[in-house]
This record gives sequence, C-alpha cells and structure tokens, in this order.
Amino acid sequence: MDLSSRVERLISPAIEAMGFEIVRIQLLGKEKRILRIMAERRDGGAMLVDDCAEISRAVSAVLDVEDSISGTYALEVSSPGIDRPLVRIGDFERFAGYEAKVEMDRLIDGRKRFKGRLLGVEGETVRMKMAEGAVELPFQDIRRAKLVLTDELIAAPEKK
Repeated sequence: MDLSSRVERLISPAIEAMGFEIVRIQLLGKEKRILRIMAERRDGGAMLVDDCAEISRAVSAVLDVEDSISGTYALEVSSPGIDRPLVRIGDFERFAGYEAKVEMDRLIDGRKRFKGRLLGVEGETVRMKMAEGAVELPFQDIRRAKLVLTDELIAAPEKK
C-alpha cells in the first residue's frame, strides 16, 4: 500500500465524522514535500476556507499521533473546485451530462485522450459521448479525468 493510501486510511474516519469526504490525496515533491488533501462536503454544500482549516487541524492531529510521514512536509487542504478531478467511478455517474476530459493509461480506439459529455457508468465502464460518437472507457485504465469548465457547469449549483 502506497503512502497516500495509508494516509487516506488513517484520516478518512476523522474527516467523514466531520461531514466531509476525501476526493484525492497526493504526496508531492522529494526534498520539499507537500501533502495535498482535496475534500468536499458530504451534504453537497460549498466548501469554505473555515472547512479547509478545520480539516487541516484534524488531519494534523491524526498524522502527528500516527507519525506516518517521515521528515517534514507542508499540508495543503482544498476543495476540488468547479472543474474538479473525477477520481472514483461514482464521480462519473454523479456528473453524467457534463463535459469531461479523460486520459487513459493505454490506447482505446487508437487514442489515449478523450473529451466529451459523460453518459454515466455501466459496471466498471465509463461511457462518454464525443463528436465522433460514443466511447466506452474501462475505469481501471483511466489515468486522470476532470470536468471541463463550461457555462452549464458554472450554472449547475444555482439549479440545486
């Protein structure tokens, strides 16, 4: 299990008890290391600076007790933002109907990069509609994905 996964396992209970959910954890850098935690509210509300500070304090306390990261590092806590990364398979279902960019680990239909409207998920396959037609992308082969900033996406929170 890599360090990011171990950190997630350690801090998830505290973050979830506070009403938040981890979107992504990254440990970046070699000499000047940064532990970057991206989280969102479980109730779908907007993340505030105070929410990030609250998560930061809780995570610091847990990591200090567990001493799971050797050496020094900076802790950054943020929200995923409007053009958020799509990390879990449920993200692709949740944001069906919106535009996304997807980069694959291997070639699918002769290409690795896809941009189009998310159609949802079937089993472990992400479905996407592009100008050229529909494509099915195996979730396990997705290297990275994120929503594309569009007027529709910007207006979406106002509809709730």
